[in-house]
Amino acid sequence: MKDFNINIVPTTTASIVKFEANRFLTRHENFEFKNIDEAKRSPLAQQLFYLPFVKTVYIAQNFIAIEKYDIVEWSDVQQEVAEQIEEYLNKGGEVIKEEKTTTGKVPVTVYAESTPNPAVMKFVANKKLVLKSVEFKNIDDAKNAPLVQKLFHFPFVKEVFIDENYVSVQKYEVAEWEEITMELREFIRNYIEEGNEVLTAETIQTQETEKVQEENDDTAYKELDDTSQQIIAILDEYIKPAVASDGGNILFDSYNEETKTVKVILQGACSGCPSSTMTLKSGIETMLRDMLRDKVQYVEAING
Repeated sequence: MKDFNINIVPTTTASIVKFEANRFLTRHENFEFKNIDEAKRSPLAQQLFYLPFVKTVYIAQNFIAIEKYDIVEWSDVQQEVAEQIEEYLNKGGEVIKEEKTTTGKVPVTVYAESTPNPAVMKFVANKKLVLKSVEFKNIDDAKNAPLVQKLFHFPFVKEVFIDENYVSVQKYEVAEWEEITMELREFIRNYIEEGNEVLTAETIQTQETEKVQEENDDTAYKELDDTSQQIIAILDEYIKPAVASDGGNILFDSYNEETKTVKVILQGACSGCPSSTMTLKSGIETMLRDMLRDKVQYVEAING
């Protein structure tokens, strides 16, 4: 099975296309190369400059963006470029050469942000940490997540939720945030700064398997009744961005047409939050009632 898959992503600039990978390409660093000489640190970028239409190559944590000259249209060449990058990566090609003179550390900032759940603090980094959200209820769940394993060594850490660029930590009542926030923030910052992996290859592989399952589930989604599909669309567009900003996530579980009840799964800061009941009733339930009229009356969280 191939390790790397490349997805073509258009940008708002017509001359630039992103080639997004399903794995990280660099250690929290970004690079820009305007010609083959500047690309000495990147064998991949050097190879791309052999394509006569390549003007600039940008390499970020999980994508390569290419700016082209006007001699071609992206529609004519983007698939070929994506296949070339994917083949290069799957053959073990080097993206960025490590500089021996460096200390191995990368500049990272992490700040703490409170959430509506008093038991959860959100630690936000200026670097992308994962490509897909993942939740850990205990240390057994974290066997392939080195950062989370170390966090569970703190006796006051109860649960951990990670999404894109932040870590949400839920604590036991034994400690107050003013006593432990600085310690956790510095630990997370140092861990990332030293270039340690957040998730192991096994966890990433599991996520990719789940992604394949999700793609297979598209058929199941299409078989859902219209109301369930509408509920999922509303949750994705209106609710998820709001709960994500609070360090959590919400997933659709089921819809009962007879009782007009929607069941959802809460993750991260939303799980076990004292205000989650109010959020469900005054926020999500009201929105679904208003938008779907008499089709929805109740919203329940099956995990708190």
